[in-house]
Amino acid sequence: MDAIADTPTADLAPTLHRLRAAWQARKPEYAQRRDDLQRLRDSLKRRLDEMARTISADFGHRSLDESRIADGMTALNEIDHLLKHLRGWMKPRRVGVGWRFLPARAQVRPVPLGVVGVIAPWNYPVNLALIPLATAIAAGNHVYLKPSEHTPRTSAFLRDLLAEVFPADRVAVATGGAEVGAAFAGLPFDHLVFTGSTAVGRKVMAAAAPHLTPLTLELGGKSPVLVCDDYPVDKAAARIATGKWFNCGQTCIAPDYALVPANKRDAFVEALRKEVQARYGADFGNRDDYTRIVNDGQYARLQGYLEDAQQRGIDIVTLGGAADPAQRLLPPTVLLEPGDDAKVMQDEIFGPLLPVKSYRTLDEAIAYINAHDRPLALYPFSHDRAAIEKILHDTIAGGVSINDTLFHFAIPDLPFGGVGASGMGAYHSRTGFDTMSKLLPVLWQARRTGGDLLKPPYSKAKWLIDLIVR
Repeated sequence: MDAIADTPTADLAPTLHRLRAAWQARKPEYAQRRDDLQRLRDSLKRRLDEMARTISADFGHRSLDESRIADGMTALNEIDHLLKHLRGWMKPRRVGVGWRFLPARAQVRPVPLGVVGVIAPWNYPVNLALIPLATAIAAGNHVYLKPSEHTPRTSAFLRDLLAEVFPADRVAVATGGAEVGAAFAGLPFDHLVFTGSTAVGRKVMAAAAPHLTPLTLELGGKSPVLVCDDYPVDKAAARIATGKWFNCGQTCIAPDYALVPANKRDAFVEALRKEVQARYGADFGNRDDYTRIVNDGQYARLQGYLEDAQQRGIDIVTLGGAADPAQRLLPPTVLLEPGDDAKVMQDEIFGPLLPVKSYRTLDEAIAYINAHDRPLALYPFSHDRAAIEKILHDTIAGGVSINDTLFHFAIPDLPFGGVGASGMGAYHSRTGFDTMSKLLPVLWQARRTGGDLLKPPYSKAKWLIDLIVR
């Protein structure tokens, strides 16, 4: 699919106005929301193979199966969950008023906000566009989507897919680079969802501030793995390998670095090597299942981490294959005991490089995690319930998978979101539905109420005041 031309920045505000006017004229009710979600699901399901080929073309090569799982299955799963629960979530929720305010009654009504903006990243360009979009549609909003300029073919695919499903005054797509993105973030949306780096998230927040636009920021950071001494290193390595090298590590919740007991570090690295050879071949011949780095800029950034590590004398262990700049192929690589001054430990890696640091006590490992920004994900490995509870108690992360990686993202009823530098707010499932709704508090007053007596002169209502103020 051919890439599409950039949207002129002058067209952004009029498009938002058209979306909002159409929403105001006919706010989506249950039947429309359900029909929209079902048609979106049907169209995406029918075009999954096309989607996978398109994403692969943008990456230079991306595993077709990884695209079907990460961008196809996750989006379909979320839409299914929305369809299953939509009617119940839309109903007013009864709230008690307490005896002092009887016989009044109260409720919370989820009402749509208006137009939700979605700024999607390149690493999972369909999943991270369609899940917030579908959630906003379920909540009764119209949507303006800005996909990433780094995956232009996929942006064209999304625009074509959404035009097939939605009228232009219900869902619109803006395309373009940083200039378009900055102008888009500055529009007066009723809610804005951004997924991307912490650095760009700060710019998005600043752009949204003049309009006080409510934000959901899904950022990133350095998500640690903490392997406890009791956990088998072979099993830990297998599950960490899946999380780290799926999509070649280009995942916001990929394990960013691993903390392992000092006496098991070398066995852990060797177990990782065996996993790489089992998955991609001893000679790294199974390249079809290994995704490439998305563009030259990202490849150069990752090579810069390796060059900096080499200059610092850090041991670099290539677990299989060799780098091929022409293909942007960067093999799974471990960096042993890098200090915090190394570049690979200062930024979110977003690639197939895994720093491995040893520790001697669990308290030491927890202290290291807590000395840095709160991560988007945390991956503790232990069969000792007390150790897991200690880690959960002593740290704060956006989300946790215990004895595994990544999969908490795919559980529909678990909210997804970061904390501090790793994000703001959360979505998925009912959390997302509520985030993209106004939970409107409504009090229904009775025909006769004690409140009618609470007025000067208060001496006449002293008995009532004495009753309620106790």
